Amino acid sequence: MAPKELIKGTLQTIILKVLHDNGRMYGYEITNRVKELTDSEIQLSEGSLYPHLHRMEAEGILITETVHIGKRIRKYYQITATGKMVVDEKIRDFTNFVRIMQNVLQLNPISNA
Repeated sequence: MAPKELIKGTLQTIILKVLHDNGRMYGYEITNRVKELTDSEIQLSEGSLYPHLHRMEAEGILITETVHIGKRIRKYYQITATGKMVVDEKIRDFTNFVRIMQNVLQLNPISNA
């Protein structure tokens, strides 16, 4: 299992990348996709996922669509144009951070790309 402090620091990047790659999704789909992509190493709880989704919606990074399914309401999240720029920036930042950490830890350092 991935350390919680590392997940907490990268959760927005994870969520945005999953939405960027998969399009419109609801919360349960996001958690399942992350679990699937990480071979169950990262399992998002509702308590960590939804505050991030709500904050990103308030910031204009995500938009939502509410769909009535029988007696249930399902809220779908989708990345906005602004969100697409943010995810690109987050991926660049994270890739750079990984390169820096590889250098610090002397683990097969990679060059600046």
